[in-house]
Amino acid sequence: MTGRARGGRARGAAWPLFSLALLMAVWTLASALIQSDLLPSPLAVWEAFQRELRLGYIEDMAATLGRVAAAFLLAMTIGSAIGIWLGTTPAADRLLWSWVIFFLNVPALVTIVLCYVWFGLTEAAAVTAVALNKIPNVAATLREGARSLSTDLAEMAQLYELPRSARLRHVILPQLAPFFAAAARNGLALVWKIVLVVELLGRPNGVGFEIHSQFQLFDVAGIFAYALGFIVIVQAIEWLILAPWETATRRWRR
Repeated sequence: MTGRARGGRARGAAWPLFSLALLMAVWTLASALIQSDLLPSPLAVWEAFQRELRLGYIEDMAATLGRVAAAFLLAMTIGSAIGIWLGTTPAADRLLWSWVIFFLNVPALVTIVLCYVWFGLTEAAAVTAVALNKIPNVAATLREGARSLSTDLAEMAQLYELPRSARLRHVILPQLAPFFAAAARNGLALVWKIVLVVELLGRPNGVGFEIHSQFQLFDVAGIFAYALGFIVIVQAIEWLILAPWETATRRWRR
């Protein structure tokens, strides 16, 4: 790596840090001006975080992350299969695309309540409710990706008689990778938000449950401590996993 490239990467990493520092400064100033428990300072939120850390913060965070991971993997697997099938099979697309549109517009709260009514206040019902809310989004994204597959590359693969596995690995998946990345990024953002609602309505632990508890106590600093903690984790997943993976999947276009 050249010195210029390293310098460019360092400047690129410095901007998010500067942006976060600016946000903290604005937050601190606003809190000092308002002087109300309704907008606690970053220091007050830090103290609330330390308090909750002694009361089971890690366990609640782990419970929520487990639900997010299970629902995310389920939604990505099923939604991707449905989307690619619709995008590559015109007859199935004509028949079932309206179904995807219908389920895209079902409110998340309705799905959550119905799953709890049908399956009880169980872990399986919670994960299923979250996955059902995300599957149509993934299917819609991957459908567009499958419909945009290059016919020239497909004809070349057929001309050289590539095996089905090689065609999938070297022709189809590289073209679909940006759509997988978009579905994963949007899916992660949507799934964890719905998980919090699921926990608030029907689970005895997790970040959503604790935020509801803090709300009953009117403890805004406690709400911030749980919300910001989970945001930091999700942002770390974006920076450390999703963004590098998306960059790697685009190398074939160079």
